[in-house]
Amino acid sequence: MGVSAALLVAGALLALRPAHADGLQALEEFVKTTRSGRAEFTQVVTSPGKDAQEAKAKTSSGSFEFLRPHRFRFVYKKPFEQTIVADGQTLWLYDVDLNQVTARKQAQVLGSTPTALIASASSLAAIEADFSLQAMPESDGLQWVLALPRNRDGQIQSVRVGFRLQDKGYALAALEILDNFGQRSLIRFSKLQVNLALDAGLFQFTPPRGADVIRP
Repeated sequence: MGVSAALLVAGALLALRPAHADGLQALEEFVKTTRSGRAEFTQVVTSPGKDAQEAKAKTSSGSFEFLRPHRFRFVYKKPFEQTIVADGQTLWLYDVDLNQVTARKQAQVLGSTPTALIASASSLAAIEADFSLQAMPESDGLQWVLALPRNRDGQIQSVRVGFRLQDKGYALAALEILDNFGQRSLIRFSKLQVNLALDAGLFQFTPPRGADVIRP
């Protein structure tokens, strides 16, 4: 599986919020006030090489939706079609080209993953149960937080989450993931909409007829 929301805040809270919160404050506000979201994304995955010229980069793009807690949907459209759906119980991965579906128990695989940071967790305390969090210096016009998984036996070495201050609060802007093999994934989000009345049916998945279903 590839390594595979513009917050709506009450006027009183906006008046009280510091003009330049750090990454931790931005993450906490984001989790507290954003219950659902939809965005487009571009992902660039860079494999380690002897030098920058030898590093191999792969670019993909698609759409992302989530309904907190525990439900989300990634649809990769280019260059290959893949759908990843978490319905609250099961994490589904559908590879269109292979006509293959992988189904895993969500509780066993999501805890120390980047998606838990941005879409699954219901509070900052829930995130801190699985990650050690640290505010990072502002860069590229974004407020960053570094998240280190407490379970060091997983595939993820570190995650950086970037937020951009907008008129109505902090918007999720970027996610940078470094895995234990030295592969780096940078996901940039655009056209973000939050606190939408999303249909819960978006987060249900039925394997297509004829698809191979694997349950590890």
